[in-house]
Amino acid sequence: MPLRRTLALFGRALLRRCPRCGLELHRGEEGYQVGAYMFNIVAAELIFAALFVGALVATWPDPPWNLLLYGGMALMIVAPVVFYPYSKTIFLAFDLIFRPALPAERPPPA
Repeated sequence: MPLRRTLALFGRALLRRCPRCGLELHRGEEGYQVGAYMFNIVAAELIFAALFVGALVATWPDPPWNLLLYGGMALMIVAPVVFYPYSKTIFLAFDLIFRPALPAERPPPA
């Protein structure tokens, strides 16, 4: 897979656009939506981990434990809600890398 195509797919996904023009966001398989949910949760956890470790490193040896506790709880509630609109398109871009669209999945020419 060329790096340019991979970057283009994820770039379009981050702009909340279909990674392939005209391709449906649901590719017709049962359980397909679970992948988007997984991307949403993983992104929220990675954001939390990065901010938590960054705050520990920046404030060591006396980190603000209460701020980390309550801020982390708030972040784990807010991050999945904020990231949700992007998770479906990012998962579709990821799926297209490993399973390119079949001709039957593409819309007919207008």
